[in-house]
Amino acid sequence: MSDVMLALQRTFADLKHGRVWLYVLTPALVSLLLTIALAFWALGAFVQYLLGYPPMTWLMAWHLAWLATLIAYLGGWLAILAVAYLGATLLSAVAIMPLMLKFLTEGEYRDVAPMGKDSFVAAVINSLLASVIFVVGWLLTIPLWLIPGFSLLIPLLLMAWLNRRTFAYDALSLHATAGEWAVLRKRHKGPLFMLGLTMALLAHIPVIGLLVPALAALSFVHYGLEALRRERRGALVSIEGEKP
Repeated sequence: MSDVMLALQRTFADLKHGRVWLYVLTPALVSLLLTIALAFWALGAFVQYLLGYPPMTWLMAWHLAWLATLIAYLGGWLAILAVAYLGATLLSAVAIMPLMLKFLTEGEYRDVAPMGKDSFVAAVINSLLASVIFVVGWLLTIPLWLIPGFSLLIPLLLMAWLNRRTFAYDALSLHATAGEWAVLRKRHKGPLFMLGLTMALLAHIPVIGLLVPALAALSFVHYGLEALRRERRGALVSIEGEKP
């Protein structure tokens, strides 16, 4: 947990740089515009669509139209927010993260040599695959949202998974070898998910939530590069400690 806190501390410390604010605000603006557009053009139609399926139809039959409408609007807004977050996450992973990597590796992590593969195509495929799985998981778990508390828990877990799956790989693909990535993914599986969950929690805070996709990308860069730095230092110590 201390590594997660260190990554978050460094992430928010970077906000003193104007360039970082440019990276953070760009996906936030896209997310805001996407939310407004979907609310204006799609919310009403989606609510009417939901009202035609259980449990809303059951509630209507029980003369609880007001409750059915309330649940339909709640589901519509959750869907819009999920789509907006997903769009901002894709933008952050594909376009913003390379800029963040360049900024940080020219300064704080200049000692972490790039030994991986700079594959834009691989990063895009990873992000798109994560997005597809996220959408499928979101749709498949909708019936569970009727269980009290699950409508809050499931989106958090799905967002946490999306953050980890999308940003952890992209943060290290350029710098870590395939072997190093395999080791780091295994050793840091829990903390990486906790970092993703922390950012998912922040995503549900009004206003701050708009900044989360880019902040999540930045925090995973900090976590990944610091973990890689320590891994290499540990390997170097082991080699130097070997007896001839």
